[in-house]
Amino acid sequence: MYQAHFGLGEMPFGITPDTSFFFTSPHSQQALNTLLVAARSGEGFIKITGEVGTGKTLLCRKFMASLGAGFVTAYIPNPYLEPRTLMLALADELELPLQRDVDQHQLLKSLTLRLMDLAREGKQVVLCLDEAQAIPLESLEALRLLTNLETEKRKLLQIVLFGQPELNQHLQANSIRQLAQRITFHYHLGPLNRDDMEYYLAHRLRVAGYTGTRLFSRAALRRLFKASGGIPRLVNIMANKALMVCYGEGKQQVSKRHVGLAASDTVPGAARWPWWVAGLVAVIAACGLTWALMK
Repeated sequence: MYQAHFGLGEMPFGITPDTSFFFTSPHSQQALNTLLVAARSGEGFIKITGEVGTGKTLLCRKFMASLGAGFVTAYIPNPYLEPRTLMLALADELELPLQRDVDQHQLLKSLTLRLMDLAREGKQVVLCLDEAQAIPLESLEALRLLTNLETEKRKLLQIVLFGQPELNQHLQANSIRQLAQRITFHYHLGPLNRDDMEYYLAHRLRVAGYTGTRLFSRAALRRLFKASGGIPRLVNIMANKALMVCYGEGKQQVSKRHVGLAASDTVPGAARWPWWVAGLVAVIAACGLTWALMK
């Protein structure tokens, strides 16, 4: 909608996890380094936690893209699965052909042989589980048993758990205490601080092709940080809406008021701003007419 107005090649503040927009803040870079060191050292279990919207899925995808040719990665975005279904999902990710009615014994045997074949080829297998706080305890135990498989040098399967802080409570269950003891690398993703948020915005705008002067005023940045708390997903949502309002008014710089309107439409419990007005304003602005929003 507003790309041409601001000289952008693409939308800068989408909420889909696009690794080309990965921002190496101190938090995200430390988390990525932790993942890479742990994976290359052959650890069985690795854990990454963070609140909703802090960038766990984007970090997961960046991690998998950074591993290199010596690794085979498997990704399960919704692991709320009973043990057999979870094993079938892993087999599918490893491109393992199976009979439709394969029994549990043959399934585990086939997975073991596949992992051993990959190890003989010099490949390390890493399974990444997103939203790991939702994994049933019995499925976590089944995964632990799979990580018992190893050569004289290393594990045949490494597992990375990405989850909300509730995952920590989940892992305190007595029935899976052996798994919790095997998590030797872990990292908690926090929100961006005020300076990092400004760099984050500039980074995403630059990746999207912006070459102009300051697009968000300093007052707008302060308002955006206060409203979002530095949570990247909320930053993206509010920044995108603020750009829509700014474009609708035909302005070239996002103001504090623009961010305030975006925040009021985003933060639960805040006064809602009628977004059909933004659409109407955008249409009128595109037609070259003058429009002023009520302050």
